Amino acid sequence: MKLKDLAQELGLSLTTVSRALNGYSEVKESTRLRVTAAAQRRGYMPNPAAKRLALGRSGYVGLVYPFGPNDLGDPSFLTVISGLRAVLEANHYELLLISEAPDDPIQSYRRVMSSGLVDGLIVARTQRHDPRLALLQEHGLPFVAHGRSELSAPYPWLDYDNELGGRLAAERLLSLGHRRIALLSADLGLTFAWQRRAGFMSALQAAQVSPQPQYLREGVFDRRSGYQAMGSLLELPTPPTAVLVDNNLSAIGVLRQIEERKLVLGRDISVIIYDALPPDTLQSKHITIVQQPDLLGAGRALAELMLRRLQGESPEQLHTLLQPLLVDGPSDGPVFSLCS
Repeated sequence: MKLKDLAQELGLSLTTVSRALNGYSEVKESTRLRVTAAAQRRGYMPNPAAKRLALGRSGYVGLVYPFGPNDLGDPSFLTVISGLRAVLEANHYELLLISEAPDDPIQSYRRVMSSGLVDGLIVARTQRHDPRLALLQEHGLPFVAHGRSELSAPYPWLDYDNELGGRLAAERLLSLGHRRIALLSADLGLTFAWQRRAGFMSALQAAQVSPQPQYLREGVFDRRSGYQAMGSLLELPTPPTAVLVDNNLSAIGVLRQIEERKLVLGRDISVIIYDALPPDTLQSKHITIVQQPDLLGAGRALAELMLRRLQGESPEQLHTLLQPLLVDGPSDGPVFSLCS
């Protein structure tokens, strides 16, 4: 059935029927209900291309993401996506996942912008100096950053207080008597890694504990690098007594290394991990973590920010900062005599 046939059946103009089906506010509620009921009764399905043309928008919000082998199995990532998708769908938008080219991410964004596929973009894993955000600002395509960056002009963002999270973890280990504390960080060009390291360092400095360069490792962002970094720390002449791992992707490798050496968590070595481990990890219920709570709510908040930006709201007020929590577990404890 065509839109023209539906309009003729109802005795209404094509414009009125189209506007009723697309939710225009100027259409009377009684007319909108009559049109939608007739469309459902007759099985009318609008042509997506015609609908996009009529509304002047694609109906898609894109998420360009540097997908790795573990991302689609990461429950934290999938929970955020679930909240994001639900709110967008309720507001007649679809979420389009787009893989970012690892060797040329800027080209990925240029391709998306030139295609006209999306009305706006969610930008994940922001960098301290992020050329992707600068490009989007220059182009004028609405976007929301999942994380902050150092840009000259205001932009919409949602982030957790990563600096606070790093500080809470370090203060916890310091309170347990640890002074030889290691930090395993992702690439410090990533905003979250830089922020978590800043919080960690500020806590050590406040306690008048000098950070030891051999205990600070960068670029640890998957299971293999976590396994290797933890092994090298334990091989030091004076190994650390405690470790903060700033991401859950590398944490599984860290824990595997400790398990293979038959060390007891919370006794032989203390470990705190940023973010929860996947539920199929055996240690997932026995780790002290810095938790980013309500990931489903974070996804919903991202979608709300995106919708407000698409409606033309100024980016100056489109900011959301969420607070992390330190969740106790038995993986950290007082310095054990064999380690000191």
